[in-house]
Amino acid sequence: MRRKELPKSRFRGSLLSRYLLIILIALLFIPVLFPVSLIGYQLVQGLVLGNVYPKPEVKNDPYRAMNLENMWHKEAKKLKGNTAEQIDARLLELNKAYPKVDMFWVDSNSLVRQPDTSRLGLPQTWDAADAIAYMKRYREASQQFSVIAFIGDNEKLNQGFMVMQVSKSVLSTTSNDLSTREYMIFFGIILFMFFLFIAVSWMFFVNMRRRLLRLQSAMTVQAGSGLPEPIVIKKTDEIGQLEDAFNGMVYQLGSSLQREREEEELRKRLIANLSHDLRTPMTVIRSHVYSLQKEQLSDKGRQLLKLTETKLSDLAGLIDNLLSYNLLTSGKYTLHPESRDVLRIVRESAAAWYPLWEKEGFEVDVDLPEEPLYWTLDVQWFRRILDNLFQNVVRHARSGHYIGIHARVEAGGLTGIVISDKGMGMEASSGDKGAGIGLAIVGFLTREMGLVMDIGSTSEGTNILIYPASGSEPGLKLKG
Repeated sequence: MRRKELPKSRFRGSLLSRYLLIILIALLFIPVLFPVSLIGYQLVQGLVLGNVYPKPEVKNDPYRAMNLENMWHKEAKKLKGNTAEQIDARLLELNKAYPKVDMFWVDSNSLVRQPDTSRLGLPQTWDAADAIAYMKRYREASQQFSVIAFIGDNEKLNQGFMVMQVSKSVLSTTSNDLSTREYMIFFGIILFMFFLFIAVSWMFFVNMRRRLLRLQSAMTVQAGSGLPEPIVIKKTDEIGQLEDAFNGMVYQLGSSLQREREEEELRKRLIANLSHDLRTPMTVIRSHVYSLQKEQLSDKGRQLLKLTETKLSDLAGLIDNLLSYNLLTSGKYTLHPESRDVLRIVRESAAAWYPLWEKEGFEVDVDLPEEPLYWTLDVQWFRRILDNLFQNVVRHARSGHYIGIHARVEAGGLTGIVISDKGMGMEASSGDKGAGIGLAIVGFLTREMGLVMDIGSTSEGTNILIYPASGSEPGLKLKG
């Protein structure tokens, strides 16, 4: 199956470009935030809050600080060249129009003139010391708002100056409430944009983490074939390239696994065919050897004929092992486990091999308890395990002329079977070295039947211990 090639990732669609974009937004966040917030405030104020909180007409608000200041300078400019009586009359009119505002003026002769002389308690004349005292007093009184303007709005005309003052509590009732609400809306928009920036950054890293976790899950979860499933690639950024490389690895492993299975099937068929094909000529050769034994032969001829018969037996055992190994590894065998007395099976197998051991001059040491020992196993395949182990002793440990079969209790309370010899060990060459198929069959069958095989080998001999695996079902202990 040919996988689809992923196009190379461009910088515009990469994770690096997105991360740099977030950094750039962070750098421009403060200088851009305030103008955007002002625009947002104007939109919110005009489209949403304008109907709920109607904005008062600034131009018609007589007690707005800016309007009062503009009005006072405008009136001072209009009084240019007017007489003192005309100025008094105009201030009286303004005092009636603005009853909450205190007004007075000082002429060119430093005389204090005011519409209501009893209200402010000012001196009759105004010198430099009075001006300083007035400015100091009302500067310390932070609750007063005052405006000073020269008559004619120009000090060079030497017509004096006019002063107005009003309590800031009067101004706050008309303008400060609105300013507080405006500040709350403005900073509310700033906080909203700040949290929006945090949300965008958080979503970026959460999405990247989710894709990495999906890739990690795909690496650990296996399908029925034992290989991970390919990942559906949605983006061509760096993580997308990593996912594409992972898919490529999965496809290559799948191809390798398919080739390995095909080669394994071919090998098994070849072994099966060769084993069956070799049986026919071997049967013919063995029949001729049997016929030759009836002929008149010399002592050397009889010796060579006996050696031929031995090698034919070894070859027949090798072919049987090849067939058994091929059957086991291909999964075409069936186990029929049942609870049986394993010591009785061992005694029966040893009795069948005893004539051969005696013929080869072996010392046979069998020490098994009389009480039955029940294991759950397949009798036929367990006999095959014993036959292969006994055959290995005869073939490779013949120099020791010893075979021992004992029962040994392990640390966990389970009893195992020990088969030992006094040969030169598994590392030494016995002159009759095999392919190790018999021992491989023993290892495979013990694992399938829930048994454990431990091998200890030195130059003084080999011990093979077989016992049930830990956690096996009850009833495997030696009965007393």
